[in-house]
Amino acid sequence: MPKKVTVRLGEEGMSLAGRWKKGLFSLLFSRIFLIFILIILQVLITLVVWNVFGEFLQKYVRGGQILLASVVMIYLINSPMDSSGKIAWLLVIAVAPLFGSLFYIWTQSELGHRTVGKRIGAMVTEGKNHLPQNEEVLERMKKADPESASLANYLYGSGPYPVWQDTEVGYFPLGDDKFPVMLRELEKAEKFIFLEYFIIEEGYMWGKILEVLAKKAAQGVEVRVLYDGTCELSKVPADYAERLEALGIRCRVWAALYPVVTSTYNYRDHRKILVIDGKVAFNGGVNLADEYINRTSRFGHWKDTALVLRGRAVRSFTEMFLEMWNVRDRQPEDFSPYLEIEPEVPENARGFVLPYADEPLDRYKAGEMAYIDILNTAESYVYITTPYLILDGELETALKFAAERGVDVRLMMPGIPDKKLINILSKSYYRNLMESGVRIYEYTPGFVHAKMFLSDDRKAVVGTINLDYRSLYHHFECATFLLDAGCIPAIREDLQRTFACCEEVSLDGVRRRRPAVKLAGAVLKMIAPML
Repeated sequence: MPKKVTVRLGEEGMSLAGRWKKGLFSLLFSRIFLIFILIILQVLITLVVWNVFGEFLQKYVRGGQILLASVVMIYLINSPMDSSGKIAWLLVIAVAPLFGSLFYIWTQSELGHRTVGKRIGAMVTEGKNHLPQNEEVLERMKKADPESASLANYLYGSGPYPVWQDTEVGYFPLGDDKFPVMLRELEKAEKFIFLEYFIIEEGYMWGKILEVLAKKAAQGVEVRVLYDGTCELSKVPADYAERLEALGIRCRVWAALYPVVTSTYNYRDHRKILVIDGKVAFNGGVNLADEYINRTSRFGHWKDTALVLRGRAVRSFTEMFLEMWNVRDRQPEDFSPYLEIEPEVPENARGFVLPYADEPLDRYKAGEMAYIDILNTAESYVYITTPYLILDGELETALKFAAERGVDVRLMMPGIPDKKLINILSKSYYRNLMESGVRIYEYTPGFVHAKMFLSDDRKAVVGTINLDYRSLYHHFECATFLLDAGCIPAIREDLQRTFACCEEVSLDGVRRRRPAVKLAGAVLKMIAPML
């Protein structure tokens, strides 16, 4: 039986945190602090052991050390890893051959993740039985835009993500706009509510949502909540899942924090998905915390975006959620009852809609390939928003090539960064891009968290995928590709309005940056794939 929890109701909505508070005193006596101490102890013990035996190993096993490093480097060079990642690892191994080689072997061993990867593969195969690609829809897409149809074939190869018609898509320029619509749709739920979010934090936004979820659960609606384990660091108490369960809300935590040094923490669930009754779905960059609706101001005005889908394409997000919910179960549940729901076809449905996910444990690079495809097929312009800019060689080349062949490539970055070192690293890419003709803007009112591509008044991607290594290679992500959808003009209008609020970065200003900042960026760039 779930334990009894204290529920508070007020103007901020519902709260389950009870006496849990953020602060130094509470942190020192928290489970998270204990986990942190135990992990630090493991690292220190490893360093002590290395210090004691390292000299012996280097002195008497030098030949073996060189052989191991050589084998690892040959394997690394021939691996499918991107060139930037290879360079970073080769640097580490060159500096510390034995330690670097063993560290590389440990990170690439995927201990605990091979089983997860196999289960995902099995569910993807089964998912294609539930969500087959309608060949007539694909043929219509091919006639409308052959390049997009080719991308659709690739994305369907990566998972059960077909292209759909008969789906209406609405666009939200801000989290402030999404929130009230989200509440209204939650109030209409009759069968089930699925929420999967990277961040859930107690406050006004989550409090109001939780109030509706608890009410719906009491009415017999099936409510499931899945959030990422990093929320336990500062957003919610470590036993928050149990507190939700006590309200009748089924809850799971992805990669919860434990006192063990493991590569598990590298793979985060960065998705933002809400599915209601299999008829309505929300996707985009907006998490469930107050800064995302500008209720609080951490880094100036928070610019984020989202979509709402009504129609058959919602099934793809239902599939994504159920895959993540079941991925650690030996016997996944039957998805059919949730995927066989036939939603009403909205009268305003236009264009083609393709929701897709990106998995770090398969051979596909769906997130990056979708972006590169848009850049390579653009004719007039590509407008991009991203909070971070940490590029591999392929994506950097695609950005530069698009600009060099005459496409108007514009990149919007935050004016007030949330992570200073990452921002310095992001700016280290400015000069090469700008010298090829890419125009870069910084959003002076605050922080840009939106992850979007818009091209030629026809194509767009709105989702959770940043232009950085973590999003492109290490996180579970999702997005929606749009072709000729009815919301495309609204996206263009919003981006034009937002670019007007930005300051364009000048190439001369980039060249005149302080030497210390340039040096810091250059050093960070060497290990960028590991950040």
